[in-house]
Amino acid sequence: MLLNRRQMLQLVLGTGLTAAALPLNAARGAVHRVGLISDLNSSYGATSYIPAVDQGLNQLIGLKPDLVVCAGDMVAAQMPGLSGQQLDAMWRGFERSVLQRFQAADIPLLPAIGNHDGSPGFHADRAAVRRFWTPIRSRMGLAFVDASQFPFRYTVLQDGIFWLVWDASSARVPEDQLAWAQQQLASPKAQAACARFVVGHLPLAGVGLGKDRPGEVLERGRALEALMDAAGVQAYISGHHHAWFSSRSGQLDLIQLGALGSGPRRLLDGGAPAQQTFTLLEIDGGRGTLLETTYAVSTERPLSWSTLPLRLNTRAGVLQRNASERSLRG
Repeated sequence: MLLNRRQMLQLVLGTGLTAAALPLNAARGAVHRVGLISDLNSSYGATSYIPAVDQGLNQLIGLKPDLVVCAGDMVAAQMPGLSGQQLDAMWRGFERSVLQRFQAADIPLLPAIGNHDGSPGFHADRAAVRRFWTPIRSRMGLAFVDASQFPFRYTVLQDGIFWLVWDASSARVPEDQLAWAQQQLASPKAQAACARFVVGHLPLAGVGLGKDRPGEVLERGRALEALMDAAGVQAYISGHHHAWFSSRSGQLDLIQLGALGSGPRRLLDGGAPAQQTFTLLEIDGGRGTLLETTYAVSTERPLSWSTLPLRLNTRAGVLQRNASERSLRG
């Protein structure tokens, strides 16, 4: 009898082995495919999604990823006056249109909270986030390490890869989260993993036209980068700017995702036209490599890497285009 991923995890847990044991061993000789999506939402209060979201999800599911990571903005809140009923209706719309699609395909979804999901100061929005995500946590197919503050911040060891999600739904990651992140990334499980990734909504540097300004990028970017670099993090994955750009700062990859939903943007210095995209990572633990491919929803084809400028001049400094295939830090 063939077991799916959730059944296998349950079997491992039932034998008394650690949740990380099987995935870590499997990761060393397997290629793991991770889909990356971000910024799915439409207009404020919308409970449905534009056709490109449905099309992109079909295309991504067809690539059979082992995991999908969403870097935020799954619904369209952050507007004063939305009632609790309206907020709950938006999350039910997300469940119908997005989450259930992945569940039907047995693909776990790892979400980060965006500013339109649960920005600090929008207390009703954050309460709705908790009402939706907390009851389904145990059914998400994720091997949690620390889920005490899920879904705003948490860690997961999935297929031998360590994922840390922090609350970057505003420009400032709170001090307590930084201390928590440092502790989690230094833990034995994190350091023994095949690779380590950090996910948050706002990026470290501005790449989208009209977005490279204070409030649209994380404050203290250099300090955050140093924290991740010291822990051997492979990449920081973010959204918010609605434009795909892949760069490297020191040894840290910066993967800034395009929008799957409304409002795609052009990059600061040209590149491809504004369009809906999603990204696929192929992580080869045996070879110690990572391959990044981004797809245009309109054509269903990969974007040529040459559509990315060699460099972007941002307020945070010059970002150099990364290579599509690179080595894992291990």
